[in-house]
Amino acid sequence: MGTRHGLFKQFVGDLSFLDSTPFGKLLDSCIRTKSARDARRIHARIIKTQFSSEIFIQNRLIDAYGKCGCLDDARKLFDKMPERNTFTWNSILSTLTKLGLIDEAVKIFRLMPEPDQCSWNSMVSGFAQHDCFEESLEYFVRLHGENFVPNEYSFGSALSACAGLRELKMGVQIHAVIAKSSYSSDVYMGSALIDMYSKCGSVSCAQRVFDGMNDRNTVSWNSLITCYEQNGPASEALEVFVKMMECGFKPDELTLASVVSACASLSAIKEGQQIHACVVKCDNYRDDLVLCNALVDMYAKCKRVKEARWIFDGMPVRNVVSETSMVSGYAKLASVKAARLMFTRMMERNIVSWNALIAGYTQNGENEEALGLFLLLKRESVLPTHYTFGNLLNACASLVDLQLGRQAHVHVLKHGFQFQVGEEPDIFVGNSLIDMYMKCGSIEDGCLVFKNMLQRDYVSWNAMIVGYAQNGYGIEALEVFRKMLASGEQPDHVTMIGVLCACSHAGLVDEGKKYFYSMSEEHGLVPMKDHYTCMVDLLGRAGCLIDAKNLIEVMPMQPDAVIWGSLLAACKVHRNITLGEYVAEKLLDIEPRNSGPYVLLSNMYAELGRWADVIRVRKLMRQRGVVKQPGCSWIEIQGHVHVFLVKDKRHPQRKEIHYVLKLLLEQMRRSGYFEDACDLESDEEHGESQLTSLYHIDMLEDAAVG
Repeated sequence: MGTRHGLFKQFVGDLSFLDSTPFGKLLDSCIRTKSARDARRIHARIIKTQFSSEIFIQNRLIDAYGKCGCLDDARKLFDKMPERNTFTWNSILSTLTKLGLIDEAVKIFRLMPEPDQCSWNSMVSGFAQHDCFEESLEYFVRLHGENFVPNEYSFGSALSACAGLRELKMGVQIHAVIAKSSYSSDVYMGSALIDMYSKCGSVSCAQRVFDGMNDRNTVSWNSLITCYEQNGPASEALEVFVKMMECGFKPDELTLASVVSACASLSAIKEGQQIHACVVKCDNYRDDLVLCNALVDMYAKCKRVKEARWIFDGMPVRNVVSETSMVSGYAKLASVKAARLMFTRMMERNIVSWNALIAGYTQNGENEEALGLFLLLKRESVLPTHYTFGNLLNACASLVDLQLGRQAHVHVLKHGFQFQVGEEPDIFVGNSLIDMYMKCGSIEDGCLVFKNMLQRDYVSWNAMIVGYAQNGYGIEALEVFRKMLASGEQPDHVTMIGVLCACSHAGLVDEGKKYFYSMSEEHGLVPMKDHYTCMVDLLGRAGCLIDAKNLIEVMPMQPDAVIWGSLLAACKVHRNITLGEYVAEKLLDIEPRNSGPYVLLSNMYAELGRWADVIRVRKLMRQRGVVKQPGCSWIEIQGHVHVFLVKDKRHPQRKEIHYVLKLLLEQMRRSGYFEDACDLESDEEHGESQLTSLYHIDMLEDAAVG
């Protein structure tokens, strides 16, 4: 370096050239080294020569100053020039666009007497590079209208603008122009087209462009891998990567980062570890920030938080992406304390970090903590996103807190969400609002949100159908389902669960059967275990117990405790002790330590006065060590939740509560109501007079066993 500067100094100090070409070469050297200091020294020497007023060398000086970042020097020289040519204008124009001074560039462009191809390209690329995509396309269209032939620079910038705007229609039109040009087989144009189609979500078009390329390079392969990684199916990204290797192309850090991200989406830990092994063996990629972030994220999403932490701790440089991946990883592993600690220690946080921790709390049932974190976010003036509100509303729904849900709704309205599908879709916020209101029992509010949504998807319809069904509005749920079909939206498995539950609650047996069989016949949906459970519940409630039993026995999957439990409950309601005994045996084979079947069967025997069978069932419970969980209920009054357990005497107002219950019971008796033995749950928790005879028998039996 010292030798180069010595020669440079000697060369500049001793100049007496016949033309300005050597000065031009020296300025080229300044551009390569980005040395503004050397450019100024050469300029000072040029001023003392006969070339100081030469347009050629002045243009080269403007270009050198611009590329060295010295806008003021370039602009002063430009303003002082008595004569300018198109290259002069283009030099200052290029400087302004590269530095992001787009408004200044527009003024210069408008003053140009004769803009050429290079001038138009500078405007198209300048706008695209600084995310002014609409303006970039506007200048591209004007370029074409002025009968200039677009080249690889204008095509590339225009495609980049289409990708940024997700403007598929315009991208297809530009593709058509490229296909008719000499750049149709250019490898860089092919890569730019793949990237544009990828960003616009048109995977099939991206694949067709790739398949039609005569020549490919690493960028082409990377573009297609990224296309599948971002749009899915992610498994295709791995397959393209394998083909790339088979074709002899060496992956770079971008290739590996995309493939690792695909592994994260697929939870493909084995393949991710193989890529990690390749990274470790390559010195050039081992400390790459983007690649290391992808690896941390992959291990975190695969719930291998120890491996993620090992990579994280070994990174020479970390950023907010690295730390956010660790927060998310800890949260998904239910280590929310570790996630909060990592979050607290972050030097820089963004909304993604906040969302990751809030989501972690809601996913792990710590909804109060999620709400508290949202309040902290607001206090720190962090702007929430639709993901923030989605998690916030889920927390309110889980807490069944209508007041908090309405407050969250106010925040949603203040942030101007439109509930639409688009580049930044926020439709799921509207869906979360419907779900929250329905779970909180506010049907009218849920309907109002649904009615006012600008757009709806199948989740919106599902939220209404399931919400109505959960709240006992079976007829209304089926009416919404009919409107959903009329709108052209196709039902999915969740839709049909809501429909079948609605039929069950409304007692519509024939309609339930029709909808159940229409799943495969009309909608191409294979019934799952949950759908069979709904049908068993529907038939059981209606007293069609044998039909329910037959349906269970022909199920294509093994029936679980939920299905048998539903039928056992129906047997109790309809007092079918024979079938109840059969179902109870099936249920106890699956879950021998679950107290539910024992209690139901015991109550059925008690209803029929078969006290010996009651004793036998309860004896079996004790022998197997089965303990009945005490009954629990709760009620919220003025924001305070009151919880009640069987025989719990801790409530401060228990005397007043028992007094009111006694008055209510006396009024019920005067109205002709008499307690049923099974309503009192005939087990050792109750010693009321109505079951005295039962307990005398029980005590005698216990004594005999002792």
